[in-house]
Amino acid sequence: MTPGLRPLIAGNWKMNTLVGEAVDLARAVAAGAAGSKAELLVCPPFLYVAGLAGLLKESGVAVGAQDCHAKAKGAHTGDVAAAMLKDVGASYVILGHSERRADHGETDAQVKAKAEAAMAAGLTPIVCVGETLAEREAGEAEAVVARQLTGSLPEGFVNAGGVVAYEPVWAIGTGKVPTEADIAALHAAMRAQVGAKTRLLYGGSMKPSNAAAILALPNVDGGLIGGAALVAADFLAIAAAAG
Repeated sequence: MTPGLRPLIAGNWKMNTLVGEAVDLARAVAAGAAGSKAELLVCPPFLYVAGLAGLLKESGVAVGAQDCHAKAKGAHTGDVAAAMLKDVGASYVILGHSERRADHGETDAQVKAKAEAAMAAGLTPIVCVGETLAEREAGEAEAVVARQLTGSLPEGFVNAGGVVAYEPVWAIGTGKVPTEADIAALHAAMRAQVGAKTRLLYGGSMKPSNAAAILALPNVDGGLIGGAALVAADFLAIAAAAG
């Protein structure tokens, strides 16, 4: 953890849950959120952002989205603007997740434009970075992440409270996790690049069994949780490990 920064435990629900399941999961998270030293955030599919924002309004659990468009409005069928998300109660938005970069070909420049749009709308961007297994094995992890940070973070990101999430692509949903030394080294490199004010999250197969050790590392200020975020007890256990 970084002194002076409140840990953030964010749940990325990805393309999961039907409406009843989403409501039940959100209620279970809210029921266990009282007294948490960490800030808790759930990021459901677009369809549920408005409903869960209303449901969780007095719970202390924030609601975010998993993406937004770079434009404020226009002829962009199927896309959602940052201002729309803000209007229905979202406070955060995840941008540049490796699944977006891989499945939709998103570039650093596009992620940067989306982050600018999010900030303009009053949303806090969570910008994701991370290397592939081939890049890790070639010794290029830190260089890849540094390049992504340079290309993806807009001017004003730090002062706007922007968050960075490091997710090694090869660890997402695989059960594989970098060594604690590897995580610490990568987060130290990011800290040197973005400064002391930015929360740095770790993501990639974080679960209750390894959360305490990872969250105790220097410069790890929380987690971006995937699979474990779909089980309220697991998500809350990770949050409890944050302090």
